[in-house]
Amino acid sequence: MKVMIRRTGTGLSAYVSKKDLEEPIIAMENENLWGGCVLLRNGWRLALPDLPKDTRLPITVEAKKISEED
Repeated sequence: MKVMIRRTGTGLSAYVSKKDLEEPIIAMENENLWGGCVLLRNGWRLALPDLPKDTRLPITVEAKKISEED
């Protein structure tokens, strides 16, 4: 699914346009964000692509939902 990652005043957030859903990222598997999983406040876990750590935000990427919860 297409996910836009952006920086907000309180941290990082993920926006999924197909679901009209924006949630804060509350945990990251990798310190530099890319190439690992992130946990959203609603419980979704998303696998993000492996990108350079200096990738500029905001950016839209193809992410895979790995959580069973909707």
